[in-house]
Amino acid sequence: MLCSDKGSSVTSATTPPRVPAQPRSTRRASRSDHPGRVTVAVYAADPVLRVGIVQQLRPRPEVDLLDDTDAEQAQASLVVVDGVDDGVAALLHRLRHNTAGRTGLVVGTLGPGALQRVIECGVAAVLRRTEADQDRLLHLVLAIANGEGVLPGDLLGELLTHVSGLQRSALDPRGLSLSTLTTREADMLRLVSEGLNTAEIARKTAYSERTVKNVLNEITTRLQLRNRAHAVGYALRNGLI
Repeated sequence: MLCSDKGSSVTSATTPPRVPAQPRSTRRASRSDHPGRVTVAVYAADPVLRVGIVQQLRPRPEVDLLDDTDAEQAQASLVVVDGVDDGVAALLHRLRHNTAGRTGLVVGTLGPGALQRVIECGVAAVLRRTEADQDRLLHLVLAIANGEGVLPGDLLGELLTHVSGLQRSALDPRGLSLSTLTTREADMLRLVSEGLNTAEIARKTAYSERTVKNVLNEITTRLQLRNRAHAVGYALRNGLI
């Protein structure tokens, strides 16, 4: 499932996160002026979040912080958010296709299915904001620039479980096991079983209504079921939700 390109607000902001222009007196040099340093662009809807990350990284000689003029040339783009919604997904998708480097996510919380979603949108590394001290941020930036991936241990376990489930499902799509449904699919079917409609599921999961419809349609098509009710009955009978 591809990530949604549909734009919406990020947390409480009215526009997607961008790199605010730094005051002229504090701007760092552009990429070409300091060869050997990793160039970094920071994106955040909340200027307070952005300032916190910038202040952590600015003293480090290994990095150069770029302003909005040069942001798309950054080797590492850091997106700093409270959580993942359609606006964040749209930004991640844009960075994946329009920038020269790779993207890391510094996030407050990741809801159900959010890890798979951001990886589908091109995120190479994830760091929780509560763990985002100077050393961990620098490690994240250097890993991104070196083509490596970084995940907290529990999220790595979640990702491996998800990938394993996809592999088993691909080998035996009609097999009656938990691998028949992804975490996101199971969560959405569970909400259908509780009587929620598309709009309510979208609000509860922070996905767009279009994404919810696509996920539920994928379930019924892949498992050769007639409709949502049939999908819920199938999942309940086989212990999938």
